[in-house]
Amino acid sequence: MLFTAPLKSNSVRIMLLGSGELGKEVAIEAQRLGIEVIAVDRYEGAPAHLVAHRSHVVNMQDTEAVLELIRSEMPDFILPEIEAISIDALFKAEAEGFHVIPNAEAVNKTMNRKNIRKFAAEELGLKTGPYEFVKTREELEAAAGRLGYPCVVKPVMSSSGHGQSVMKSEADLDRSWEMAKEARGDASELIVEAFIAFDYEITMLTARNGFETVFCEPIGHIQRDGDYVFSWQPMQMSDVAKERAQAIAKAITDGLGGRGIFGVELFIQGDEVYFSEVSPRPHDTGMVTLITQSQSEFALHLRAVLGLPLGFTFYGGGASAAYKATAESFAPVVDVDDTLFDDNSYVRVFGKPESHPGRRLAVALVYDEPEAALAKARTIIEKVSDH
Repeated sequence: MLFTAPLKSNSVRIMLLGSGELGKEVAIEAQRLGIEVIAVDRYEGAPAHLVAHRSHVVNMQDTEAVLELIRSEMPDFILPEIEAISIDALFKAEAEGFHVIPNAEAVNKTMNRKNIRKFAAEELGLKTGPYEFVKTREELEAAAGRLGYPCVVKPVMSSSGHGQSVMKSEADLDRSWEMAKEARGDASELIVEAFIAFDYEITMLTARNGFETVFCEPIGHIQRDGDYVFSWQPMQMSDVAKERAQAIAKAITDGLGGRGIFGVELFIQGDEVYFSEVSPRPHDTGMVTLITQSQSEFALHLRAVLGLPLGFTFYGGGASAAYKATAESFAPVVDVDDTLFDDNSYVRVFGKPESHPGRRLAVALVYDEPEAALAKARTIIEKVSDH
């Protein structure tokens, strides 16, 4: 492959649609390859804005505004990094010859839980738990009655757990119905999932470059209110379960097609594996790969996009812990004790321009055997504060 310099007439350009902490790491990896980076988000000073060659603020769900920006910047690759994007803009850009990663239809399927669940379960025949789609509170109550309590309620379109809840009994109906309205996306329809008594859940990071598919070691994670708080790698699982997890991850990513990295979320019950969701981009639980692999998920994403070989070395176990804000601030300060930076751990601060309770501001990373790394990550994150 021929590598160019940025800001030249022959530069290779990527456009990030979504410029949060994951997009920031992608931008850094692109910079290392001399790629020109255009970072786009709905607010000024997003993390990837800080490390891009150019940044733009636009309503990401405004079809014409997004299209106008794409036509103006003429990127070689468009990398959607969040769910709340105008899918019409992506389809139109693709029809005009722009290269959407992994492709516009894959983004369309994965950004909407109804689309991806029907595709996975009904078209590909992958194993999932029972589910129903509802549009009214009455339908929600009826579906919960059929599926049984507890059950999980999610908007068909949302990100970072916004709008998700677990209904443990009928007493939670009103709370779950109201919480669904907090989605960052489309809450006009909800998916109600029967609760699977799984032993654990994993993310199977799966990278495709057009001629090979590679898997990272499985990542175990803990979520709170649908959003990741801890992850570790590798997750200990049986050889049978691991093979089945990789087979499901390959089936769903082959079905979606295109290039890039995919975060395939799976439930594991003994040796049984159930498909949950998939993101056609780096996954928040995969931040642990920043300390466990020679090529992080972000580097693998860029390599896959460019059609480069996907080989990497897995250094060893590690864990990550997300730090979430406790205060409202227009100039947030993250207070990290100096002792948290040692020979096998450190904290990365995202540099978000505003904070509110629950917003992810930093991540702690630890290199060690998974159990010890997770214990230390929990300890570290308790020593971080914000104001």
